[in-house]
Amino acid sequence: MQITSLATSFSHVKPNDTPFVSGGLRDFFTYRDLGVEQATGGRVIAQLVRANQAPEKGTGWHVHEAQFHIVYMLKGWARFMYEDRNTLVEAGDCVHQAPGIRHFLFDYSPDMEYLEIVGPADLGSVGVQGPCAVPPPAAWVSAQASSVAWAGELPTRRGALRWGGEGRGRP
Repeated sequence: MQITSLATSFSHVKPNDTPFVSGGLRDFFTYRDLGVEQATGGRVIAQLVRANQAPEKGTGWHVHEAQFHIVYMLKGWARFMYEDRNTLVEAGDCVHQAPGIRHFLFDYSPDMEYLEIVGPADLGSVGVQGPCAVPPPAAWVSAQASSVAWAGELPTRRGALRWGGEGRGRP
């Protein structure tokens, strides 16, 4: 079978082809375009999202106007509320955000970076009333204070996840 016309075009973006820039959906993140939006005529966007500032208020409760949305955590971690579920997303985790799911990204590590793939590319975000209270984010620890010990507990579906260690790493 011979393809006579493509609805999309070939795209190959190298790491230095596109920089991380501000001006995306959230001012506390920077975004790196991976060329997919242009290649698909706006049907899909693929971008890298990186923490740029410490979490203060988070994203607020919202839904996206998207038919498809995945987040693949490359580095660090982020804590989301998906409806009433407190969800820790760590490096290597993949989340499919179902269309219309209410969510709130409220905490993340300084090194957080994730791949986001969304269709259609003109991702809209609409503020909504949340179903529950959201925990406050933890303060980022400076390099000088990284030797301070921390410990805590995060509720999970199977009970509580306990953690402890040095500096600001995983919640």
